[in-house]
Amino acid sequence: QVQLVESGGGSVQRGGSLTLSCVSSKWKNHIGWFRQAPGEERKAVAHVFGDRADYADKLVKGRFTISRDSNRIYLQMTELTPEDTAMYYCAAAGGLRWHGAEWRDPASFSDWGQGTQVTVS
Repeated sequence: QVQLVESGGGSVQRGGSLTLSCVSSKWKNHIGWFRQAPGEERKAVAHVFGDRADYADKLVKGRFTISRDSNRIYLQMTELTPEDTAMYYCAAAGGLRWHGAEWRDPASFSDWGQGTQVTVS
């Protein structure tokens, strides 16, 4: 089992930036960032596999960047709006490259962190 620990959340004003970090206890090929606002379903934000990055364009619109340095995975977030307010989760999965939209489905990931809260006012 993999332990994932997120950090970097906080409260910022509209237009501000935050960088979230996720530390994984083991290497996993797939790392995803998800977010969940109260009363809403958990939604994929970004995903990284090797040198490939995927983004939920409708949500992040070029404002977010996912990157990876070994077992540290980052989500740089800029131009934040109140609609970005949510609990942000890091998730991991093994296996080969996905060729479809598996990264958008929380069920594709086997390990999850506890989340870090992002609040934009």
